[in-house]
Amino acid sequence: MLRFFKVNDPFRLIGVALYLLVFSVVYLILFPFPITEPLLQWMVLGERLGEGFFLYKDVVDDTGPLSAAFFLAMDFLFGRSPLAYAILGRVLILIQLTYWNFTLIRYRVFDENTYLPAIIMAALFHFSFDMLTLSPALLGSTFLILALSQLFSQTVLQKETSESTLLIGIYGGIATGFHLNFGLILPYMIFTGLLISGFSFRQLILAIVGFFLPILLILVFYFWNDSLQDTLEILPLVFTYDGFSYQSIYSWLILGAFPILLALFGYFMGTFQRGSTINQQKQRQIIITWMLFGALVFFFVKKQAGFELLIFLPGFTYLITQFFLYVKRSWIGGIAFMALVFGLPLGGLFFWKSQAQSNEAYFVSSNPDHSTQNKKIMVLGPEMDLYLDNQLGGPFLNYHLSQTYIGKEKDLEGKSRLYSKVFLQKPELIFDSEGEFKRLLSEFPALMALYSETSPGVFEKAKL
Repeated sequence: MLRFFKVNDPFRLIGVALYLLVFSVVYLILFPFPITEPLLQWMVLGERLGEGFFLYKDVVDDTGPLSAAFFLAMDFLFGRSPLAYAILGRVLILIQLTYWNFTLIRYRVFDENTYLPAIIMAALFHFSFDMLTLSPALLGSTFLILALSQLFSQTVLQKETSESTLLIGIYGGIATGFHLNFGLILPYMIFTGLLISGFSFRQLILAIVGFFLPILLILVFYFWNDSLQDTLEILPLVFTYDGFSYQSIYSWLILGAFPILLALFGYFMGTFQRGSTINQQKQRQIIITWMLFGALVFFFVKKQAGFELLIFLPGFTYLITQFFLYVKRSWIGGIAFMALVFGLPLGGLFFWKSQAQSNEAYFVSSNPDHSTQNKKIMVLGPEMDLYLDNQLGGPFLNYHLSQTYIGKEKDLEGKSRLYSKVFLQKPELIFDSEGEFKRLLSEFPALMALYSETSPGVFEKAKL
C-alpha cells in the first residue's frame, strides 16, 4: 500500500477519497458520536442569525464572523443537521489534502513527486473525531493552506511578485475572519517573509495590507449594520475570557505519540541524511517556523478540543512524508505506514468512544430533568443540552464569554447596550444556574417587571 501512494499518479487521489469514504461510514454509521457542545453552539448560532440578528450586536459568542455567516448558510440549507456538518467537513478535508499535495509537487518540496502526503494527511485528520466535521478551525485552515502555498511560491520564484505576496496576506486575513485565533498568521507572515523568503519592503507592505483588507471589509459590514461598537467591545474579550478544556493534553499525547515520533524521524532524515537544495531548505524552515507559531495559538485557545490542532496538520504531513520517502528498510516503512493509516483512525475512534462515556462537558445529551421544548430560551450557565429541543431567544450564547462581558465594568453607554440586548429580544425562559441574571436584575430594575422567578434559577417572561 505504501508503494501504491508513492507513485506519481493523480488517480491515487481516488484511493484517498475511498479511504475517507470508508472511515466516514465507520464513524458516522457504525460508531456515531454524540453531538458535541461546540457543534450544537454553532448550529444554534446559525439558526439565530437566520432570524435576522447579528453576531456580537445581538448574540454574544466567540465564533469568527465569516464562520458565523457560513453557519447561517448551513442552517438555511440543512437546518440542525449534524450529518450535513460531517459530510461537508469531509468534502473540505478532501479539498485541503488535494491542494496541499499538489503544492508539495508543484514547488518540488521533495526529490520525487508522490501522493503520499494526501493519504498521510487524511489519516492525521482522524486523530480526533471532531477534526472531521465542519468547524471554524477547519474553515479557516483551508485559507491557511492557501497562504502557505503562496509562501512556498516565494522560494522558487526568481523575481519579485506582487500578486503572491498580496495573496498571502488576503488568505491570512480571511482565515482570521473564520477563526479569530488564526490572527497569529500576521506575525508569522512578517517573520517568515523577512527572514526566510526575503521580502522587500514593498512586498511586506503588500502582505500586511492584504491581511487587513478582509478584516476591514468585515468591520465595514458591521458599521453599516450599526454593530461596530458592539463588535469592538466584544472582540477583545474573545482573547481574554477564561478558557476551558474539552480534551486533555494527556489524551492528545497518548494518541499523538506515534505521529510525533514519525515526524521527528522524518525531520532528522530530511535534514541530516539527505542533501537539500536551497529552495528545499527554505521550505523546511517555513514549515518548522509554522509549527512553532502554531504552538503559540494555544495561548489564546479558549476551547481546548481536537479541532484546534488542525493548524499543525500541513507541517506534520510534510515531516512524516519525509520519513516514508527516506526510510531505508522497506519493511519498517510498510509497518509504520499501516499503523498510521489504519491504526490511528481506529485507535482514535475507540479511544474517544471510551472518553464519550465520561466527558459530559463535551458531549451533549438530553437531560430528563429539562422538559422544556420549543421555547425561545437563554441559558446563563453550562447547561447547553437545553438548546437540543429549544431555540436561542436572547443575546447570550457562549456562557463563559457572556459571563466576562456581563461582569465587565461599563460606562453609561455600555450599560445601555447591555440592557437593550436583553430587553429587545425578551427570551421566554431564562435559565440562570450561576446567578448572572439575578445580578442583571439588580443592576437594571426595569427588567424585574418583565421576568419573575418561577423556580430556583428559572425566570419566565411575564404575560402582557
